[in-house]
Amino acid sequence: MIIGVPKEIKTNENRVALVPAGAESFVAAGHTVYVETTAGVGSGFADEAYTAVGAKILPTADEVWQKADMIMKVKEPIAVEWPRMRKDQLIYTYFHFAADEGLTRAVIDSKSVALAYETVELPSGELPLLTPMSEVAGRMAVQEGAKYLEKHFGGSGVLLGGVPGVAPAEVMIIGGGVVGINAAKMAAGLGAHVTMLDVSLHRLRYLDDVLPANVDTLYSNRGNILDCLHKADLVVGAVLLPGAKAPNLVKRADLKLMKPGSVIVDVAVDQGGCVETIKPTTHEQPTYFVDGILHYAVANMPGGVPRTSTLALTNATLSYGLRLARDGWKKACAEDRALALGLNIVGGKTVYPGVAEAFGLPLVPVEQVL
Repeated sequence: MIIGVPKEIKTNENRVALVPAGAESFVAAGHTVYVETTAGVGSGFADEAYTAVGAKILPTADEVWQKADMIMKVKEPIAVEWPRMRKDQLIYTYFHFAADEGLTRAVIDSKSVALAYETVELPSGELPLLTPMSEVAGRMAVQEGAKYLEKHFGGSGVLLGGVPGVAPAEVMIIGGGVVGINAAKMAAGLGAHVTMLDVSLHRLRYLDDVLPANVDTLYSNRGNILDCLHKADLVVGAVLLPGAKAPNLVKRADLKLMKPGSVIVDVAVDQGGCVETIKPTTHEQPTYFVDGILHYAVANMPGGVPRTSTLALTNATLSYGLRLARDGWKKACAEDRALALGLNIVGGKTVYPGVAEAFGLPLVPVEQVL
């Protein structure tokens, strides 16, 4: 199979979908790898590192897309890339369709095969290709939240961990999944008082067992959310419904309960956000205010630490990519239910329920395309 790795062109996106060691694995298995020039530079991998292991460098994205049977990316194709997608081409990346109708319809029109990292799901419910970036994003959420609480960034001037004689900040985390637990570890490690909310009692029991004493768990309902917002200095949105739009759990009217200069970091912005007032921002312009509350909503947070993020992501995606290249997407997905759940749109047909539901599209059972 011919593998294509274009350079990421979303604003300040420096990750790359394949590191040289991964390219070497594809080449060793008999595949051809084309990498757009400088695609790896943002993550610390020069073109020479790819050619040294047998990959070929191409000067333009158009050439990479034209030659490849399978495109490996990090972020969803943006509008300038949509015309490059073609019928039957496998595109293996994060898509987050439920938050982007334009992208969804462009992929449907292209009749390409969209296999989304974020919906590959093991029988245990684990999302193995989303987990590494959720770990990064959860940790970054607290790092960025702590920074934007500083007065000169517009925050309330609160130090997350406090000091002797001064209470630490109150951190509220909505969602106890991978993002939530990583955010809690960071916030607790910095000395903040953390309250985590989730709707799963089983998960809350687990979190209560494994997290330190300055983390409290709370069942997520409307009353508890409002009580916590009243006290919170930093709110981390960490809600995930795989492949579907996130629910709005914090309404605009609720912001009036919060202390002026408090910070919201909504990691769920990729899926529409769990805060009503959230809208995607960029690393260049990461924040804005609504009703005196600072909102941080960078839609590709892990792109801010591309070296760590690229290595973590490709550790997870490579084995699946090698299988797709070896067997082709139909056979690989037919034999692996986890991988089949990654299929979102195939040949113009929507095969993932969350995407169909988000835009009122007809749903075709994935078995029909396999």
